[in-house]
Amino acid sequence: MKLNHSSAAKNYLFAIITVLIWSTMAATVKKMLFDIPNLEALSVSSIFAALFLFIVNIKTGAIRKAKTYSAKDYGIMSGLGFLGLFLYSALYYYGLAQLTSQDACILNYLWPMMLVVFSCIILKEKLTLSKVLAMLCSFGGIIVLSLGNEGLTAGNTTLGMIACIVAAACYGLFSVLNKKADYHQGISMMVTWLVVAVCALALGLLTETWVPIRGSQWLGILWLGIATDAVAYLLWALALKGVENTAKIANLAYLTPFLSLLVSALVLKEAIKLQALTALVLIIGGILLQNFWDSKKTQKEKGIKE
Repeated sequence: MKLNHSSAAKNYLFAIITVLIWSTMAATVKKMLFDIPNLEALSVSSIFAALFLFIVNIKTGAIRKAKTYSAKDYGIMSGLGFLGLFLYSALYYYGLAQLTSQDACILNYLWPMMLVVFSCIILKEKLTLSKVLAMLCSFGGIIVLSLGNEGLTAGNTTLGMIACIVAAACYGLFSVLNKKADYHQGISMMVTWLVVAVCALALGLLTETWVPIRGSQWLGILWLGIATDAVAYLLWALALKGVENTAKIANLAYLTPFLSLLVSALVLKEAIKLQALTALVLIIGGILLQNFWDSKKTQKEKGIKE
């Protein structure tokens, strides 16, 4: 089935809007973390994300689908939510608190390479030379980013980098495990963000001293919860739905870290470092290089079959 031009244009519009929203995440979180503890910000924003998705599911009628799932299904959704978004978000927020937003965002985009690693381990996908070279290219970005970074931030740079790398690994593993799950995305994400909210609340009350959220801080929380976590995800899912060539849409996501650097420079007055740009080119370049090789291989195999 071929998509008409208006449908394809709508998919690209959804994807572009998503990328623009996601590009604000690092700067928004970094700005809020100056005054609000990490887990408090994560818990409250996640509550808004879950509530928003609950309303959307009611409006679309998808909430009826929730009755068809068993306790085991909800257990799986909760487990995936804990791994893929609670651990990922908590570690990423910590990394943002320790690093500049541009460095944390760049390291966050190691997750596609982590996806490749876990796909080979768990799904037994073949580890090709192109995948190895692409991973080496992307991991080279970590080395570049770590060189000379000491003392550039007020936090613990080493722990911040480790947190962002582990966060990327969590999301990569989540993406692989999520391939086996076949749940309605609206319901699954609603449960996921509820799990994130509860876990962040429990851990936050034990480890942090929470503060009242005031004035414009609520705008940041609402933006994170509704726009970044809920709306962006739904738009991204809609953008990918029914697209003949998923890679063309998916590759737009790699504009996010580049745009994030610009947003951080404007909002947080962070200087864009040549070192950060070099690391970003290596990390994203490795991912796109692998996509290019895989695309060429697929075209070649189709040509042989024909």
